Amino acid sequence: MKVGVIGTGYVGLVAGACFADNGNEVICVDVNEAKVQALKNGEIPIYEPGLDSIVERNTKNGRLSFTTSTEEGVQKSDVIFIAVGTPQGEDGSADLSRVLQVAESIGKHINAYKVIVDKSTVPVGTAEKVRAAISKHTSQEFDVVSNPEFLKEGAAIDDFMKPDRVVIGANNEKSAKIMQELYAPFVRNNNPILVMDVVSAELTKYAANAMLATRISFMNEIANLCEKTGANIDHIRKGIGTDSRIGMSFLYSGIGYGGSCFPKDVQAIVKTALDYDYDFKLGQATEAVNKLQKSKLAKQVSEFYDTKGESLNGKKFAMWGLAFKPQTDDVREAPALSVCKALIEKGATVVAYDPEAIETFKVEFGSNDRMFYAKSEYDAINGADALIVCTEWGQFRVPNFDKIKSELKEPVIFDGRNIFKPKLMKEKGFVYYSIGRVPVLQDS
Repeated sequence: MKVGVIGTGYVGLVAGACFADNGNEVICVDVNEAKVQALKNGEIPIYEPGLDSIVERNTKNGRLSFTTSTEEGVQKSDVIFIAVGTPQGEDGSADLSRVLQVAESIGKHINAYKVIVDKSTVPVGTAEKVRAAISKHTSQEFDVVSNPEFLKEGAAIDDFMKPDRVVIGANNEKSAKIMQELYAPFVRNNNPILVMDVVSAELTKYAANAMLATRISFMNEIANLCEKTGANIDHIRKGIGTDSRIGMSFLYSGIGYGGSCFPKDVQAIVKTALDYDYDFKLGQATEAVNKLQKSKLAKQVSEFYDTKGESLNGKKFAMWGLAFKPQTDDVREAPALSVCKALIEKGATVVAYDPEAIETFKVEFGSNDRMFYAKSEYDAINGADALIVCTEWGQFRVPNFDKIKSELKEPVIFDGRNIFKPKLMKEKGFVYYSIGRVPVLQDS
């Protein structure tokens, strides 16, 4: 099948590469000339494991190409995915200006029947707006379909190639069949292709991410209660997660969720509810809990030194992890942003290390004369007062504790992701704070 993808951001590039890898002829369109030229040269603008090799392989064999010409992308494709950004406004609403600009451009260049697919995460009613924008410029027949993505950063290739399900919102059988044919190679293990009305498909993406975010916020509330009662969140997670009605996924406590999806989608579904005169209290609470949780680690650090009669002014902290999660360089809404800001505001210095996200963090956080970046996790701890863990990268899970202890001024660790075991920390001689577990205090 001939596929066009307009927008070569995270979603568009992954989708285009994976469609090409299954034998389709794919044209990826982007207005950024420098980005398109870089992609033609094999330079991938995002970090996603496995994506570079798929792009290289399919570019070489001619199934994947890149252009700045929307006309070319539209006229040479049977199915056209709109995968441009929908930045969020202060009220939680999605900015659809780029989506509608693309729709109008499609309308100006459409030359035969096409299936137009909303792949960007968009609110209820977007498909109708896209239809109206295209119709202003053409009398050609076309259909607009909703096909929300469910990609986890760091595992996007597997998620696309072997999806749990494919959601297709189509209001007629013709477009639904074309989409089912396109996705058939991805569901050979009999995972479902769910065909539904367009509005339900549009709302499904927001509902799924809001549900997952709610589980995270719920567990963080339970973790905070554990600290008050002396219970252990690790035990409680197993106790409830082994219930088949609940399951183990997304039951980890920590310092809050971040990234491009959960924060934006929770706020968006709350805004959608308000637009329809419904007060979505659970969504509001999920967001409020997450905002408070991001401040928890800096508060732990401050309270620890308060009990010693010391301020944070002049302290130096090593930080492991800047990305909002492992296997990505994405720092949007990352808890590390909040932690660094809070510590620096109190006069501390932060020396951070992340395997992939240092450059993106520099852009997001901005310049600051108290924020420094190390070449490795062990460079970061040299002469620091304490170690702070913000992202659970695999290489941090079994470190050289003897080296950490010798490099730090004091053997103190604040673990925002619960990657270490309290019993081990006690045996190694660390003062250790985590989330939802009793602190390890060596002098107690």
